[in-house]
Amino acid sequence: MAKKRSSSKAWLKEHREDHYVQQAQREGYRSRACYKLLELQEKDRLIKPGMTIVDLGSAPGGWSQVAVELVGHHGRVVASDILPMDSLAGVEFIEGDFTEDAVFEQILATLQGAPVDMVISDMAPNMSGVTAVDQPKSMYLVELALDMARRVLAPGGIFVAKVFQGEGFDELFRDTRSTFDRVLTRKPKASRPRSREVYLVASGFKG
Repeated sequence: MAKKRSSSKAWLKEHREDHYVQQAQREGYRSRACYKLLELQEKDRLIKPGMTIVDLGSAPGGWSQVAVELVGHHGRVVASDILPMDSLAGVEFIEGDFTEDAVFEQILATLQGAPVDMVISDMAPNMSGVTAVDQPKSMYLVELALDMARRVLAPGGIFVAKVFQGEGFDELFRDTRSTFDRVLTRKPKASRPRSREVYLVASGFKG
């Protein structure tokens, strides 16, 4: 127990001293994760004004916050998470598990048949620290997000998701490439160097 307590204390200290955490607090962003999406945007110019975006696993709302700024008044952001999320101007939030039919239908009803230009996901499971347990869980989440993207994206659409390198990664990459013209991985600077997380950026959905 003492070991667990000291490691969580070390994490809290690192978190407080983290450059991106401090920057997020100064700039009014909900989480340091905002800078990952901002960096992907800078590199790949993914989000354009007027787009309709679905944000999966959105709480606490960092990615939705960035997305809604970038799509502007003529765009839309529909966000969903199992956890509650404080309301954000311009973001339509649906609380629940998007893999359940009722919640999926609610997302579709909110979209009112509008074509979706982009699906984004910064989801991760609750990590136990045991790779053999965490890796399959995280791959499963990405696969669910990819399945959702394939169901709602308009042709030419974009899918961006957090994925952890390890078992199942190569298969997922190949699977994504089967329905998108261009798939690459990015490791934003705001992603902690020791973390195995990378971001899958898939564009040109074949429909």
